[in-house]
Amino acid sequence: MAGCGGAPSANGPADGGGTASQESGTATLVVGAYSVAKDALQEILPSFAKAWEAKTGQKLRFQESYEASGTQARSIVGGFKADVAVLSLEGDMDKIVKAGLMSEDWKKTETGGMITRSVVVLGTREGNPLGIAGFADLARPGVRVLFPNPKVSGGAQWDINAIYGAGLKQSERESGQPDPAAAKAFLADVYKNVESMDKSGRASMAAFEYGVGDVIVTYENELLARVAQGVRYEIVTPDDTILIENPAGVVGVNADAHGVREAADALVSYMSGAEAQAVFAEHGFRPVSEEVAGRYEDRYRTPSGLFDIGYLGGWDRVRSELYGKRGVWYQVLAGK
Repeated sequence: MAGCGGAPSANGPADGGGTASQESGTATLVVGAYSVAKDALQEILPSFAKAWEAKTGQKLRFQESYEASGTQARSIVGGFKADVAVLSLEGDMDKIVKAGLMSEDWKKTETGGMITRSVVVLGTREGNPLGIAGFADLARPGVRVLFPNPKVSGGAQWDINAIYGAGLKQSERESGQPDPAAAKAFLADVYKNVESMDKSGRASMAAFEYGVGDVIVTYENELLARVAQGVRYEIVTPDDTILIENPAGVVGVNADAHGVREAADALVSYMSGAEAQAVFAEHGFRPVSEEVAGRYEDRYRTPSGLFDIGYLGGWDRVRSELYGKRGVWYQVLAGK
């Protein structure tokens, strides 16, 4: 946890952790987030605390846990007492809803419960020495590819969704309609060149920067943030790629038990507001606030073949057909 306002620190959920204690005039919010959001949240949370104290007189402390999105969701379901979940994908939020810890109403906001957007891109070594232009190039002989493990990483699911969707787009151009068999073959060809699948997007990036692989499949915001820090990446945005949308919501059972529901609701609302959206944008995310997005529009390119999760049939279909026990990804791993 990376603490703010004097909260303790650790790298993940404590054993059964997050049992926030309340003091007179002070409250503790427990935030369970996916690892990619860490840098932005560590700016946003102190700003929210100041705004909340100015409005209510109550001081806030934070206990923060950052893990791969799937790991974080399973931790919350398993007993980590997070008041607010900030995750990579809607499916991980659904796990918390199905466990009875969160209301389905988390999506009933102006942005559908989403607080950030991005797109899946490719990162290469400086100068793009292999001439990578799109996902099809990842299947070329000798190209070493990195992306995380979709069993634990929401980012990996976005990566795989992007590759599979690009295969659908290609088949649609060639035959007039999307061909799932062709898309599966496209994904399998890329998978043959995958050098390693780490536990999170951040872990894959660390491996790439250590010298592993030729191309990393990841979030645009991750590479923009690293480039801003002086790391020499070449960012390749495929013409066919997926729009990423990242959610946040209140884990109502925990927030109510901790007596922090009002503050938790306010934090989630704050994250989609102008001040927090500008911080997210500075960290490379595409804002969900149209007003803030307008200020940063020169920073981003809209790919000609950009698609969203709806192009793949929505998350319910994706979970079943791509990641089910006999789904496309299982078949690719099994060589079927």
